Amino acid sequence: MPLTLLKSDKAIPEREKHTYIKAASENILPLSNVQTTPGDFTERGCTYAGCLGVVCGPIKDVIHLVHGPIGCAYWTWGGGTRQNLSDNPGFHRKYCFSTDMQEDNIIFGGEDKLYESILEAHEEFPEAKGVFVYATCAIGLIGDDLKGVCKRAEDEIGIRVIPFNCEGFRGCSQSLGHHIANDTLFERVVGTKEPEYLTDYDMNIIGDYNIQGDLWEIMPLFERMGIRILSTFTGNASVDDIAQAHRAKLNLMHCQRSTPYICKRMEEKYGIPVLKASLFGVEQTSKALRDVAAFFGLGDKAEEIIKEEVSKVAPKIEEYKTKFEGKRVFIYQGAPRAWHWVNMFRELGVETIAAATTFGHEDDYAKICERVNDGALVIDNPNSLELEEILCDLKPDLFISGLKEKYLSYKLGVPFINGHSYEKGPYAVYSGFLNFARDVEKTLFAPVWGLIRRGKDA
Repeated sequence: MPLTLLKSDKAIPEREKHTYIKAASENILPLSNVQTTPGDFTERGCTYAGCLGVVCGPIKDVIHLVHGPIGCAYWTWGGGTRQNLSDNPGFHRKYCFSTDMQEDNIIFGGEDKLYESILEAHEEFPEAKGVFVYATCAIGLIGDDLKGVCKRAEDEIGIRVIPFNCEGFRGCSQSLGHHIANDTLFERVVGTKEPEYLTDYDMNIIGDYNIQGDLWEIMPLFERMGIRILSTFTGNASVDDIAQAHRAKLNLMHCQRSTPYICKRMEEKYGIPVLKASLFGVEQTSKALRDVAAFFGLGDKAEEIIKEEVSKVAPKIEEYKTKFEGKRVFIYQGAPRAWHWVNMFRELGVETIAAATTFGHEDDYAKICERVNDGALVIDNPNSLELEEILCDLKPDLFISGLKEKYLSYKLGVPFINGHSYEKGPYAVYSGFLNFARDVEKTLFAPVWGLIRRGKDA
């Protein structure tokens, strides 16, 4: 079947280009990464959210100062609801920094207020290694000179003060914010510090944000293989870690939507090759370990680790697979996890009958369509009415999405898992896969679903 128009989209026929039912005989992808159609009540995040809320927020030892109204700062406090954990909880994610722009600041300009805020924040937290300043929509409209103010403040306090021109309205989704963060960190931070020493097995993990401690499960696997993790971008990262990332022998890229930009620039300038990986589930994690081992010549060690780890989880996974037989899932994630998790669910015996992203690009949808079965619905940037129609008509046994969709799913009586910041993670690699399967089981078989009428009559 070609592109299709959902019943709820009759008033917005442009949405047909974004909605596809997969057929093996066709080579079609949903339209993506374009401006939202007027009248479509999108659930997308903004450019500012992609910059601070996704990429920069996990950096643990800088002041994240939001130049704008207080609401913008509130909704990204501590990385929003993403639970980007760090080993610096006494500072990171604990405080919210904002210039709290008021009406008179919008009229007369906010540069003086920004300068004073930077100095005040530094005075309160002199141990911070830098100040990152984020522009919001209001700042783009009034034209404050972020670059000039940050340079003046940097000269005054003697630490990095870096502006991010990530006004929310700049892009069609948060995806442009990822790009701005990548470019700014590359230009202002990467290459500004040298490691104390180097080894032949230095690697960066790019694009993992340590959601509920994912990185703390990922890193030991590679360290047991003999790899030294030189830098992470940006989960549990210090600004000095990122500064020395240019000396790694390999960049292992996990999130392939929010970080290909910095990987490309590091490859062009420093010659660091890039290896794309998925670290969810047994099969994908094992492939990542083998690919890294092949690069460094550590194949035997990788096989030992894989054998040991698989033996720990395989019996339990088989139990879950038996319990989940015949179950079907609708996956709606930011972008890469929408296709990372198709294979992970397949390992659990769960079929993906629909998949969607909020800010995916064409390559994300190509990977989704490669992985799902014929007849699966693939939709870009769905709105609430479309989600309701999909949940009611397709009747998935499980919906995995983010917090915005949680209560819609509950009201419709559809079992729901928070794939945005997890239920009780971490979910990465072998040990995390068991956590994920446990949460799927608890959700699917919770007695409450037998007490709720399902569908629009709920």
